[in-house]
Amino acid sequence: MQVNIHPSWENVLSAEFEKPYFDKLIHFVKTEYAQTRCYPKGNHIFAAFDRCPFDNVKVVIIGQDPYHGANQANGLCFSVNDGIAFPPSLLNIFKEIETDLGIPFPKSGNLERWADQGVLLLNATLTVRESMAGSHQNQGWETFTDAVIQKVSDEKKDVVFLLWGGFAKKKGAKIDRNRHFVLETGHPSPLSANRGLWFGNKHFSKANAFLQQKGKPPINW
Repeated sequence: MQVNIHPSWENVLSAEFEKPYFDKLIHFVKTEYAQTRCYPKGNHIFAAFDRCPFDNVKVVIIGQDPYHGANQANGLCFSVNDGIAFPPSLLNIFKEIETDLGIPFPKSGNLERWADQGVLLLNATLTVRESMAGSHQNQGWETFTDAVIQKVSDEKKDVVFLLWGGFAKKKGAKIDRNRHFVLETGHPSPLSANRGLWFGNKHFSKANAFLQQKGKPPINW
């Protein structure tokens, strides 16, 4: 199965691309994109991997589903295209960064700038139908992204995993915590944040402190 993904990930995940579930998954995705409007654009489905090669991964943030509104999703979890209003979760992420690090709100919610510094912005499901949250779940994406997390855990060392909310925590259950730095908190969505489960987590300063301790450059959040 030939998948258009960054060569560094091709090497790491090649066995996954040969498995029957992945063949079925790609067939499902191609059919969906041919028959209905789906996000992100086809050439952005693997954007998280293309913007952040395997060798560069320093931080992993796990999301659930791409945004399902027009022009929002760009293949990176929590990120939106330039010029798009910040969705509520992203707004709360920027509020926490401002409080934690004193960094003012950015002009754009496009997080490619994080990916370029080694932040893997991984959604559990990489595609979605327009206006139908969760519509591409349980088709094989979760198996694939579990394999991605496992590979990062097994083959790299001293990666920071930021697990926000119950879904991400469950997804990150198999991360080797002796090899990596795992931080957990509530989800940045208003539902969770307004219940006091998000603000004040200081994940951004903690992640940078760990990276610097390991001799790696911090992330410019």
